[in-house]
Amino acid sequence: MIAFRHFALRRGSRLLLSDVDLVIQSGWRLGVVGRNGCGKSSLFAALQGQVEADAGELDMPAKLRLASVAQETPALPDPALDYVLGGDAELAAALRDEADAQARGDTEAMAKAHHRIEELHGYDARARAGRLLHGLGFAPETHERAVREFSGGWRVRLNLARALMAPSELLLLDEPTNHLDLDAVLWLEEWLRRYQGTLLVISHDREFLDAVIDHTLHLDAGGARLYTGNYSDFERLRAEQLRQQQIAHEREQAERAHLQSFIDRFKAKASKAKQAQSRMKRLEKMAGTEAVRAERPFHFEFARPERVPDSMLQLEGVDAGYPAGTREEGDDHLPGHDTASRETTVILRDVRFRLEAGDRIGLLGPNGAGKSTLVKTLVGDLPPLAGERKAHKDLKIGYFAQHTVESLHEGLSPFDHLQDKAPGVPAQALRDFLGGWNFAGDRAFESIDGFSGGERARLALALIAWDKPNLLLLDEPTNHLDLDMREALADALAGFDGALVLVSHDRHLLGMVCDSFWRVADGEAQPFDGDLDDYARWLRARGGAAKKSAKAGERGQGGPPADARPGVSAADRRRDAARQRENEKTARQRVKKIEARVAAIDAELAALETRLADPATYEGSTAELMKLGQQQTRLRGEKDTLEAEWMELYEQLEA
Repeated sequence: MIAFRHFALRRGSRLLLSDVDLVIQSGWRLGVVGRNGCGKSSLFAALQGQVEADAGELDMPAKLRLASVAQETPALPDPALDYVLGGDAELAAALRDEADAQARGDTEAMAKAHHRIEELHGYDARARAGRLLHGLGFAPETHERAVREFSGGWRVRLNLARALMAPSELLLLDEPTNHLDLDAVLWLEEWLRRYQGTLLVISHDREFLDAVIDHTLHLDAGGARLYTGNYSDFERLRAEQLRQQQIAHEREQAERAHLQSFIDRFKAKASKAKQAQSRMKRLEKMAGTEAVRAERPFHFEFARPERVPDSMLQLEGVDAGYPAGTREEGDDHLPGHDTASRETTVILRDVRFRLEAGDRIGLLGPNGAGKSTLVKTLVGDLPPLAGERKAHKDLKIGYFAQHTVESLHEGLSPFDHLQDKAPGVPAQALRDFLGGWNFAGDRAFESIDGFSGGERARLALALIAWDKPNLLLLDEPTNHLDLDMREALADALAGFDGALVLVSHDRHLLGMVCDSFWRVADGEAQPFDGDLDDYARWLRARGGAAKKSAKAGERGQGGPPADARPGVSAADRRRDAARQRENEKTARQRVKKIEARVAAIDAELAALETRLADPATYEGSTAELMKLGQQQTRLRGEKDTLEAEWMELYEQLEA
């Protein structure tokens, strides 16, 4: 149990948190949310003992084992696998002791180290570290590469793997999904759902929070308030408390109308039915959160393009990739590869991609598969290695990528940046425009040197919007954006009148603004017939197929299956077949029981959520409220366990 008692924190002269009284129970999965600068990272620093309270107390168990993600990665010569193993400091020390004793020929010390390693379950540690690396997207051939050979984004992943490797009762994760692709995010969700300790996570990815957390801590105006449930539950409860639905009624109606128009247009078409169902689900999720969205600090929009041609951009039989020596660090390629290639590298072959007015396409696929390469080819930064790129003469592209943010000029203000783009425009018009992007008053004239990553990304988007593009090509625009900014971006993109191609690991943003999806994988870019739930199922099926293939390969190395080997009688084969049928029957019965229990749990959870959404619930005793929260947590945990068992049984029956 962790307790904050009249706790206060300052940063310089600014009061971040004041008079916080809070108890975090063991085993909770707690999401810490709030606007940029509200004190989330400072709260984590206090838990790690890096800063002391300015007032009050923070009580933690004396021997609590804590793990967190390091902010920096030294340029080490150590192999990636050994670096991740080092996350378990006690085990790493025991392994070093064993190696030193072996080098000295000290058998007694070797035996002692060996016993300690066995106590720590250390002899399967390399396999566990390898699984962590694999889940986070590292190809097997990169596990032995030196840490210093990896680019910045991949080093962040190494630090995350190292933190997950560490034995802990408390795990602190600050923006763990930054630099992860969707595949790795889904894997991390599964890993965290199985984590047995107490989890505190800061994230601006609402879908990730919904999948992982069971409590939400909202930091706002110097205070901290605890909510039971995931992020969507928090939004609903906060909306109920704010009681300001009428403020956002017109905005909410416009937003729902935009989504409903998609549903009405496509629900009768088989090719769009799944996307329509996905939009309906998101409409249900939004219901009742109008007050929370009204409370957001700002809104912005992309101006209507001057002209939107019907046929905007086309790739005909294009091979997309990099001419000799042109690859740059940050391009989508496997970690550990040289940042420049001596030979021409083809990433995608025979791409046939057509963009027309009104298209809103999301690109899905693992890191390194070629999403950024495809976007750069659409932009024209990468000329086709084969085939043809055709662009309409009136095409006007707004392109956002990580280098867009990095190309902002240090020492200049937002006003300076915009004036460079529009030298003849009156100063007041520039200030009015920047104000619409939340750079109002003196903020427009401040140097960007002190801006956060989210503020820089917002400025980069504003500079793109000034040009009134009719096609937006956005590659991971949400990195460093907080939840409010992400929602504002989703609103702006939903109202954009041009065409859109989006790469993002933020499923909420993809689901809210994209009408269709393309899958980029295995050297190809093809339309994907389904929504994001279907894509997640495709990923699981792909992973299951890979495992079966690997097992089949292992069987192949060890000889034929048992029932095909010489010496196995027909009677033995019949008995084996009978046992298999009996096992299958038992599995099917268990599947039915699981489905019935999950349905009952859903009904219980729905009743609980109704009670938790009722303001009268919060007028009763705290003990009763805690009891409801614990019951909700227990039911969700049971459901997660049952669903995992159901998936395993289903895969067995399919096999």
